[in-house]
Amino acid sequence: MASKVSCLYVLTVVCWASALWYLSITRPTSSYTGHRQISSISIARKNVSFGNIRTRPINPHSFDFLVNEPNKCEKNVPFLVILISTTHKEFDARQAIRETWGDENNFKGIKIATLFLLGKNTDPVLNQMVEQESQIFHDIIVEDFIDSYHNLTLKTLMGMRWVATFCSKAKYVMKTDSDIFVNMDNLIYKLLKPNTKPRRRYFTGYVINGGPIRDVRSKWYMPRDLYPDSNYPPFCSGTGYIFSADVAELIYKTSLHTRLLHLEDVYVGLCLRKLGIHPFQNSGFNHWKMAYSLCRYRRVITVHQITPEEMHRIWNDMSSKKHLRC
Repeated sequence: MASKVSCLYVLTVVCWASALWYLSITRPTSSYTGHRQISSISIARKNVSFGNIRTRPINPHSFDFLVNEPNKCEKNVPFLVILISTTHKEFDARQAIRETWGDENNFKGIKIATLFLLGKNTDPVLNQMVEQESQIFHDIIVEDFIDSYHNLTLKTLMGMRWVATFCSKAKYVMKTDSDIFVNMDNLIYKLLKPNTKPRRRYFTGYVINGGPIRDVRSKWYMPRDLYPDSNYPPFCSGTGYIFSADVAELIYKTSLHTRLLHLEDVYVGLCLRKLGIHPFQNSGFNHWKMAYSLCRYRRVITVHQITPEEMHRIWNDMSSKKHLRC
């Protein structure tokens, strides 16, 4: 079985390398917001409706699952579900996470479910490659919205919807990105504490108190007609935050009646404000690049802008030197 998986993995890597080389030379990618049908992927779809919604949704989130793992939580209910926002070409990043902090078998007796979140690409070759990757690793979820920066909010809402629908009995959920290193020991044992009673209506991360950027040249530009207020509600940086699993359904339902914003973390903050849930500040969540040192990384939960190569080096170093004191 192991040799079969290894062969499949080698073939996948070769296919990725060849296709990405071809695409980079002959077919520049495009990214736009839209909704088209795709015929290259034939996956069983499951439409989900939520009750107790009395008014007509302004954001019905009427997207189908193109790739799904509906049975991932059936046998064992996870203590923690990790939702990782990624893009089609980031195979190396996904594989690095699978082999380091995102390995579902790192903690004996503590069930962890790791899932990568994607929309669909405008290039059918990349969609097919992700489908093949899914058939090997069974850790990918795709809905039929276009995968783009301006659709990151839809990607996170997809994750919330998935948890609420297929894994509602999980204790906690983490949303993060594919260039984040997570110190799982600190996350599991120091923050979430499996032997304690699970929290409810809980949300924590690096809390930001700020306002809209009106400069059109900024990556985080927010038009006044889309958000006229001068301040955002407190929100957690989208690079990494933790919440109790009951919050997933609450945010998803609230989003159906909340005008969409393309800034995903700000939008989640808006939903939390409507719900009366106040995010807790946790200095262990870093949303910036931090030079590596063993002692420094032992004190944090997340670090931003980590390459796949760095992911392996940091993980191997921290794993092999657990006996050393700082």
